[in-house]
Amino acid sequence: MHKTLIVTNDFPPRPGGIQAFLHNMALRLDPERLVVHASTWKRGREGAEATAAFDAEQPFTVVRDRTTMLLPTPATTRRAVGLLREHGCTSVWFGATAPLGLMAPALRKAGAERLVATTHGHEAGWAQLPAARQLLRRIGDATDTITYLGEYTRSRIADALSPAAAARMAQLPPGVDEKTFHPDSGGDEVRARLGLTDRPVVVCVSRLVPRKGQDTLIRAMPRILAAQPDAVLLIVGGGPYETDLRRLADETGVAASVRFTGAVPWSELPAHYGAGDVFAMPCRTRRGGLDVEGLGIVYLEASATGLPVVAGDSGGAPDAVLDGETGWVVRGGSPDEAAERVTALLADPELCHRMGERGRQWVEEKWRWDLLAEKLKTLL
Repeated sequence: MHKTLIVTNDFPPRPGGIQAFLHNMALRLDPERLVVHASTWKRGREGAEATAAFDAEQPFTVVRDRTTMLLPTPATTRRAVGLLREHGCTSVWFGATAPLGLMAPALRKAGAERLVATTHGHEAGWAQLPAARQLLRRIGDATDTITYLGEYTRSRIADALSPAAAARMAQLPPGVDEKTFHPDSGGDEVRARLGLTDRPVVVCVSRLVPRKGQDTLIRAMPRILAAQPDAVLLIVGGGPYETDLRRLADETGVAASVRFTGAVPWSELPAHYGAGDVFAMPCRTRRGGLDVEGLGIVYLEASATGLPVVAGDSGGAPDAVLDGETGWVVRGGSPDEAAERVTALLADPELCHRMGERGRQWVEEKWRWDLLAEKLKTLL
């Protein structure tokens, strides 16, 4: 019986987008034919208990190393080879290409017939660095397929691979659960709780870091408020940039029109998307191209919720928007462009509705988890 071994550092309960991607895919594979080899979330009793509780709930086998970071050392490689043989696995999926993909030759020798390595976006930055390029090239030659999120990441990663490995690349982006993210997700209740029932709401759901562009939205607020005096910017999420963003809102004089929710439970995210009239995250590329948006699943979750989106032009973010149909792409870091598109949407509810409907349709056509899981099964 064909079985798959997933080897990854990125697996819940460790939070993050890559972790959610892998878990959603794993849940759509046959649990009787799946084994996950993962690192432990964090050290200490609390981390161990959270990890054990999560693993016990899964329908498939999860084997944890005690370390919080798997590396392709001889010991880790022997462990992965042992699991492959013990469970009779014939395919391997590396949850992130580097560095664990360096174990591919040993797993191939141990009996793996198919080896798939997934990239998520940061590898596009690695492809610019000489040492990392060499790692990617070795992994590409040792695996059957390296996957990519969209055309931006494909072109940059392919440049680091051998021609043969580049020709074997396949697209495998994360998906959207259209049954969880939908127009009736509970946004009215969030609006009422926050006192925003009768106000135009621009919502941004993301980790608070400079690349995501929440600061650009705050700088855009004076112009937005000039056109829509009751508008409010709802910033959903936590992160190290929150203190700076709050300070910027004060300095810009728009603090009364900016709401910070902090981190919210995943189960409440759909309702927070639904609290908005427009979704905006004008992400930008930083650090000479090393800090770049791989895709931007938040745009697709917003589209599934029926919102028009305003996206930045960083990396693969435009791949998650049909420009002019489901929303618009603006220059990341441009408050003027962000304000222009947001005010145009807030002033035209019919346009908002039309773009939101098109976005929902696009998600159902292309971005559903079940469609993407079938592609992964074929690759494996």
